[in-house]
Parts: sequence; C-alpha cells; structure tokens
Amino acid sequence: MIMRAIFLDKDGTLVENVPYNVNPGLIELSWHAGQALQLLQHMGFALFVVTNQSGVAKGLFTEAALDPVHERLSELLAQYGVTLSGFYYCPHSPDGVVSRYAVPCTCRKPMPGMLYRAAREREIDLSQSWMIGDILHDVEAGRRAGCRTVLIDNGNETEWNESPLRTPDLKAPDLYAAASMIAAVENDSAMDDAVEDLGSMGNPAASGGLGPPDAVGSGNQQI
Repeated sequence: MIMRAIFLDKDGTLVENVPYNVNPGLIELSWHAGQALQLLQHMGFALFVVTNQSGVAKGLFTEAALDPVHERLSELLAQYGVTLSGFYYCPHSPDGVVSRYAVPCTCRKPMPGMLYRAAREREIDLSQSWMIGDILHDVEAGRRAGCRTVLIDNGNETEWNESPLRTPDLKAPDLYAAASMIAAVENDSAMDDAVEDLGSMGNPAASGGLGPPDAVGSGNQQI
C-alpha cells in the first residue's frame, strides 16, 4: 500500500539542538513536538526521521551509538501515542577523519538519498509527502526528492544560500506550527478534491452521458 510520509530532521527540528549528542539522557523533544506528530499521524502520515550524523565520520561516536538515540526518541514519542515508522541517518562527511565515512555520498542532506531509500523500502509516494527541517539543506533534500517542504525558521539557518531548490513551500516558527500549516493545506486540498468530485457527478460527460441525479430517479435533489 502506497503511503504518505512526513520526513523530519532531528536536531533543531524534532529535538532540541545539542551538537553531536548521542547521550539519550540529553535528548529533549522540541516545543510541542509530541502534539505536532500526534496531529500528523492522525492525518494518516507515516513519520520518518532523516538525519545527518557526521559525528560518525569525524570519529566522535560510532554508528552503534545511534541505536540508543532512536530508542530514546521512540520512548519520548510513545508518551503521545506516536510511532516512528523509520529512522534513517547518514554517517558520512567529506571532512571526516574515519576513512570509510570520509567520502562523498548521495545520502547526506542536501542530497535526497535517505528519502529515496525510505520511499523504496516503504512504498512512499514522495509527491504526497513533506520534508520538515530547520535549515535549507533539509528543504533542498525534500525538493530534490519531489516532496513539499517546511522550513522551521528558528534561527538555525545562518547562511541563507537560497535558490529555487532551497525555497520552502512554507515557513513556520516551530514544529507544531508546521504541523498545523500542513493540516490546513491538506484540508484545503481534500476540499478541492471533494468539490471536483461533486462537479463530476453533475457532469453528463463525466458520468457516462447520464443527466443530473434527478433525471434517473425520483426524490433526488441536484447539488
């Protein structure tokens, strides 16, 4: 079954930004992040973390250290009835010191590799999905993958090297505001689809040449 997804940057978006942190005890959800993901999950979106973890390439921690991070995030979100459908990370960085990770790659944002991998493994419709992050690299990764995007404009983006690929569909001050904006956009889209469907019902060409509803039965009101 094809699913819609929300792709979430981790540090500075889903959790408070503590650089290179892999200590589960220091992980705290950002303001109202639990409620934000409740809303998105209720709307039918699957939730995926996609995070650059260059600390692996820089020798600050190992890939194994990220497993407790994933577990801690799952524990924190479970308090809100929220389940992560996936946790994807990129361990690479060209300026790293661990040779096997100090390489160019297609998974490190702004490249879209993590999103493509999730889509392939989980049958995600990227065109119906969103990427949310706090810097323009997140936006670019989402746009390259064909997703709509939200920039959390909380001060973490400092370079502002803008381009068409780095222009978000929406800007929000925090994750809860981002979720609310996505809900509004999706509701508007659903309303437009419903209106279009109703228009087709009253269109003889779209209904196989039949007339309006009251022409094929009694007691029907035209819409």
